[in-house]
Amino acid sequence: MKILLSNDDGIHARGIVALAEALLPYGEVTVVAPNRERSACSHSLTLEHPLRTGPVDFPVPVSRALSVNGTPADCVKLGLSKLLESPPDFVISGINKGANLTVDVFYSGTVAAAFEGVFSGIPAIAFSLDSFAPDADYRPAQAWVRRVLDRILAEGPDRGFVYNVNIPALPESEIKGMKVTRLGKVRYRDSYELRHDPVGRPYYWLSGEPVILDQDPDADINAVRAGYVSVTPLTGERTDVAVFRKWQTGRDQP
Repeated sequence: MKILLSNDDGIHARGIVALAEALLPYGEVTVVAPNRERSACSHSLTLEHPLRTGPVDFPVPVSRALSVNGTPADCVKLGLSKLLESPPDFVISGINKGANLTVDVFYSGTVAAAFEGVFSGIPAIAFSLDSFAPDADYRPAQAWVRRVLDRILAEGPDRGFVYNVNIPALPESEIKGMKVTRLGKVRYRDSYELRHDPVGRPYYWLSGEPVILDQDPDADINAVRAGYVSVTPLTGERTDVAVFRKWQTGRDQP
Protein backbone atom coordinates (compact mmCIF):
# COMPACT_ATOMS: atom_id res chain seq x y z
CA MET A 1 0.00 0.00 0.00
CA LYS A 2 1.20 3.53 -0.79
CA ILE A 3 0.45 6.34 1.66
CA LEU A 4 1.00 10.08 1.28
CA LEU A 5 1.47 11.67 4.69
CA SER A 6 1.20 15.36 5.61
CA ASN A 7 0.24 17.65 8.50
CA ASP A 8 -0.01 21.31 9.55
CA ASP A 9 2.37 21.24 12.54
CA GLY A 10 5.40 20.97 10.28
CA ILE A 11 7.57 18.10 9.07
CA HIS A 12 9.62 18.07 12.30
CA ALA A 13 6.59 17.77 14.61
CA ARG A 14 6.42 14.80 16.97
CA GLY A 15 2.95 13.90 15.76
CA ILE A 16 3.88 13.28 12.13
CA VAL A 17 6.86 11.16 13.19
CA ALA A 18 4.58 9.07 15.43
CA LEU A 19 2.05 8.71 12.62
CA ALA A 20 4.69 7.65 10.08
CA GLU A 21 6.05 5.08 12.52
CA ALA A 22 2.56 3.64 13.07
CA LEU A 23 1.96 3.38 9.30
CA LEU A 24 5.25 1.76 8.26
CA PRO A 25 3.90 -1.82 8.56
CA TYR A 26 1.21 -1.02 5.98
CA GLY A 27 3.54 -0.25 3.09
CA GLU A 28 5.37 2.63 1.45
CA VAL A 29 5.06 5.94 3.29
CA THR A 30 5.99 9.23 1.61
CA VAL A 31 6.00 12.39 3.72
CA VAL A 32 5.32 15.78 2.11
CA ALA A 33 4.75 18.36 4.82
CA PRO A 34 5.26 22.08 5.56
CA ASN A 35 8.76 23.18 6.49
CA ARG A 36 7.34 25.00 9.54
CA GLU A 37 4.17 25.08 11.61
CA ARG A 38 1.13 26.15 9.59
CA SER A 39 -1.65 25.50 12.12
CA ALA A 40 -5.09 27.02 11.48
CA CYS A 41 -4.25 27.97 7.90
CA SER A 42 -7.35 26.07 6.73
CA HIS A 43 -7.43 25.34 2.99
CA SER A 44 -5.27 28.26 1.88
CA LEU A 45 -2.96 27.89 -1.12
CA THR A 46 0.29 29.72 -1.85
CA LEU A 47 -0.02 32.14 -4.77
CA GLU A 48 2.40 34.95 -3.93
CA HIS A 49 5.72 33.08 -4.08
CA PRO A 50 7.21 29.90 -5.64
CA LEU A 51 6.89 26.59 -3.85
CA ARG A 52 10.21 24.96 -3.03
CA THR A 53 10.82 21.44 -1.79
CA GLY A 54 13.78 19.81 -0.14
CA PRO A 55 14.67 16.40 1.32
CA VAL A 56 14.53 16.00 5.10
CA ASP A 57 16.45 13.57 7.27
CA PHE A 58 13.36 11.95 8.81
CA PRO A 59 13.65 10.06 12.14
CA VAL A 60 11.87 6.88 10.89
CA PRO A 61 12.61 4.96 7.67
CA VAL A 62 9.94 6.29 5.32
CA SER A 63 10.33 6.00 1.56
CA ARG A 64 10.93 9.75 1.17
CA ALA A 65 10.45 12.87 3.26
CA LEU A 66 10.17 16.28 1.61
CA SER A 67 9.48 19.67 3.15
CA VAL A 68 7.56 22.39 1.31
CA ASN A 69 7.58 26.13 2.02
CA GLY A 70 3.80 26.20 1.71
CA THR A 71 0.54 25.19 3.35
CA PRO A 72 -0.74 21.68 4.06
CA ALA A 73 -3.05 21.90 1.03
CA ASP A 74 -0.05 22.95 -1.08
CA CYS A 75 1.87 19.93 0.15
CA VAL A 76 -0.76 17.37 -0.80
CA LYS A 77 -1.63 19.02 -4.13
CA LEU A 78 2.05 19.18 -5.07
CA GLY A 79 2.64 15.65 -3.83
CA LEU A 80 -0.22 14.21 -5.87
CA SER A 81 0.52 16.15 -9.05
CA LYS A 82 4.34 16.19 -9.17
CA LEU A 83 6.23 14.49 -6.36
CA LEU A 84 4.70 11.00 -6.38
CA GLU A 85 5.20 8.72 -9.37
CA SER A 86 1.72 7.21 -8.99
CA PRO A 87 -1.39 8.02 -6.92
CA PRO A 88 -1.32 6.74 -3.34
CA ASP A 89 -3.90 4.44 -1.82
CA PHE A 90 -4.43 6.86 1.07
CA VAL A 91 -3.80 10.48 1.97
CA ILE A 92 -3.33 10.63 5.74
CA SER A 93 -2.76 13.76 7.81
CA GLY A 94 -1.62 14.28 11.39
CA ILE A 95 -1.18 13.38 14.14
CA ASN A 96 -2.24 16.93 14.90
CA LYS A 97 -1.18 18.61 18.13
CA GLY A 98 -4.60 19.40 19.62
CA ALA A 99 -8.05 18.12 18.69
CA ASN A 100 -9.88 19.08 15.51
CA LEU A 101 -13.49 19.01 16.70
CA THR A 102 -16.68 20.96 15.96
CA VAL A 103 -16.08 24.23 14.06
CA ASP A 104 -12.31 23.79 14.35
CA VAL A 105 -12.41 21.53 11.29
CA PHE A 106 -13.05 24.63 9.14
CA TYR A 107 -9.81 26.25 10.34
CA SER A 108 -7.64 23.14 10.45
CA GLY A 109 -4.77 22.70 8.01
CA THR A 110 -4.61 19.04 9.03
CA VAL A 111 -8.19 18.42 7.89
CA ALA A 112 -7.63 20.52 4.75
CA ALA A 113 -4.65 18.34 3.78
CA ALA A 114 -6.84 15.26 4.04
CA PHE A 115 -9.57 16.89 1.94
CA GLU A 116 -7.08 17.28 -0.92
CA GLY A 117 -7.12 13.50 -1.07
CA VAL A 118 -10.92 13.46 -1.27
CA PHE A 119 -10.87 16.07 -4.04
CA SER A 120 -8.63 13.73 -6.03
CA GLY A 121 -10.77 10.65 -5.38
CA ILE A 122 -8.37 9.14 -2.83
CA PRO A 123 -9.45 7.82 0.60
CA ALA A 124 -8.34 10.26 3.30
CA ILE A 125 -7.94 10.29 7.08
CA ALA A 126 -7.09 13.12 9.49
CA PHE A 127 -5.75 12.14 12.92
CA SER A 128 -5.57 14.50 15.93
CA LEU A 129 -4.61 14.08 19.58
CA ASP A 130 -6.53 16.06 22.18
CA SER A 131 -3.43 17.58 23.77
CA PHE A 132 -1.13 20.55 23.24
CA ALA A 133 1.38 19.35 25.83
CA PRO A 134 4.96 19.35 24.46
CA ASP A 135 5.59 16.01 26.19
CA ALA A 136 2.30 14.36 25.15
CA ASP A 137 2.45 10.56 24.86
CA TYR A 138 1.69 9.55 21.26
CA ARG A 139 1.94 5.80 21.85
CA PRO A 140 -1.78 5.27 22.63
CA ALA A 141 -2.62 7.36 19.55
CA GLN A 142 -0.34 5.17 17.42
CA ALA A 143 -2.25 2.08 18.55
CA TRP A 144 -5.54 3.72 17.61
CA VAL A 145 -4.20 4.85 14.23
CA ARG A 146 -3.66 1.18 13.41
CA ARG A 147 -7.05 0.11 14.77
CA VAL A 148 -8.91 2.78 12.81
CA LEU A 149 -7.02 1.98 9.61
CA ASP A 150 -7.63 -1.75 10.07
CA ARG A 151 -11.36 -1.06 10.46
CA ILE A 152 -11.41 1.10 7.32
CA LEU A 153 -9.53 -1.53 5.33
CA ALA A 154 -11.84 -4.28 6.57
CA GLU A 155 -14.96 -2.36 5.53
CA GLY A 156 -13.49 -1.00 2.30
CA PRO A 157 -12.21 2.59 2.25
CA ASP A 158 -14.64 5.24 1.08
CA ARG A 159 -13.45 8.01 -1.24
CA GLY A 160 -16.31 10.43 -0.65
CA PHE A 161 -15.32 11.94 2.69
CA VAL A 162 -12.56 12.50 5.23
CA TYR A 163 -12.45 10.19 8.23
CA ASN A 164 -11.80 12.82 10.91
CA VAL A 165 -10.34 10.96 13.89
CA ASN A 166 -9.79 12.56 17.30
CA ILE A 167 -8.05 10.61 20.04
CA PRO A 168 -8.27 11.43 23.75
CA ALA A 169 -4.95 12.15 25.48
CA LEU A 170 -5.37 9.22 27.87
CA PRO A 171 -3.45 6.05 28.67
CA GLU A 172 -4.52 3.28 26.31
CA SER A 173 -6.21 1.37 29.13
CA GLU A 174 -8.49 4.35 29.83
CA ILE A 175 -9.73 4.87 26.26
CA LYS A 176 -13.21 3.35 26.12
CA GLY A 177 -13.34 2.51 22.44
CA MET A 178 -14.21 3.98 19.07
CA LYS A 179 -17.38 5.95 18.35
CA VAL A 180 -18.83 7.26 15.08
CA THR A 181 -19.80 10.86 15.70
CA ARG A 182 -21.12 14.03 14.11
CA LEU A 183 -19.74 17.55 14.42
CA GLY A 184 -20.77 19.03 17.73
CA LYS A 185 -22.19 22.50 18.17
CA VAL A 186 -20.13 24.99 20.14
CA ARG A 187 -19.74 28.73 20.41
CA TYR A 188 -16.32 30.12 21.19
CA ARG A 189 -15.87 32.88 23.72
CA ASP A 190 -13.21 34.52 21.60
CA SER A 191 -10.91 36.91 23.34
CA TYR A 192 -8.19 39.04 21.80
CA GLU A 193 -5.81 39.81 24.61
CA LEU A 194 -3.99 43.13 24.29
CA ARG A 195 -0.27 42.78 24.93
CA HIS A 196 2.84 44.88 24.35
CA ASP A 197 6.16 43.91 22.85
CA PRO A 198 9.51 44.78 24.54
CA VAL A 199 9.53 48.28 23.02
CA GLY A 200 5.95 48.99 24.05
CA ARG A 201 4.13 48.45 20.76
CA PRO A 202 0.66 46.91 21.18
CA TYR A 203 -0.41 43.64 19.61
CA TYR A 204 -3.29 41.17 20.05
CA TRP A 205 -3.19 37.46 20.90
CA LEU A 206 -6.21 35.25 20.20
CA SER A 207 -7.50 32.94 22.89
CA GLY A 208 -10.89 31.43 23.53
CA GLU A 209 -12.86 28.68 25.23
CA PRO A 210 -15.64 26.64 23.59
CA VAL A 211 -19.12 26.67 25.08
CA ILE A 212 -20.76 23.34 24.23
CA LEU A 213 -24.28 23.99 22.93
CA ASP A 214 -25.50 20.39 22.75
CA GLN A 215 -25.04 17.47 25.08
CA ASP A 216 -25.62 14.72 22.52
CA PRO A 217 -23.18 11.88 23.31
CA ASP A 218 -22.78 11.35 19.56
CA ALA A 219 -21.30 14.85 19.14
CA ASP A 220 -17.56 14.60 18.52
CA ILE A 221 -16.47 16.88 21.37
CA ASN A 222 -18.63 15.03 23.91
CA ALA A 223 -17.37 11.63 22.75
CA VAL A 224 -13.72 12.64 23.15
CA ARG A 225 -14.36 14.21 26.55
CA ALA A 226 -16.06 10.96 27.61
CA GLY A 227 -12.93 9.00 26.67
CA TYR A 228 -13.82 7.68 23.21
CA VAL A 229 -11.91 7.88 19.95
CA SER A 230 -14.18 9.98 17.72
CA VAL A 231 -14.51 9.16 14.01
CA THR A 232 -16.51 11.75 12.08
CA PRO A 233 -17.19 11.38 8.34
CA LEU A 234 -16.72 14.87 6.87
CA THR A 235 -17.94 15.65 3.37
CA GLY A 236 -16.92 18.54 1.18
CA GLU A 237 -20.55 19.04 0.07
CA ARG A 238 -21.73 22.07 2.03
CA THR A 239 -24.99 22.72 0.21
CA ASP A 240 -27.96 23.14 2.53
CA VAL A 241 -30.24 20.64 0.83
CA ALA A 242 -33.43 21.86 2.54
CA VAL A 243 -32.92 25.46 1.38
CA PHE A 244 -31.86 24.28 -2.06
CA ARG A 245 -35.06 22.26 -2.50
CA LYS A 246 -37.26 25.02 -1.12
CA TRP A 247 -35.85 27.57 -3.56
CA GLN A 248 -36.07 25.06 -6.41
CA THR A 249 -39.80 24.75 -5.93
CA GLY A 250 -40.20 28.52 -6.10
CA ARG A 251 -41.61 28.89 -2.61
CA ASP A 252 -40.85 31.98 -0.55
CA GLN A 253 -39.67 33.90 -3.60
CA PRO A 254 -40.57 37.60 -3.83
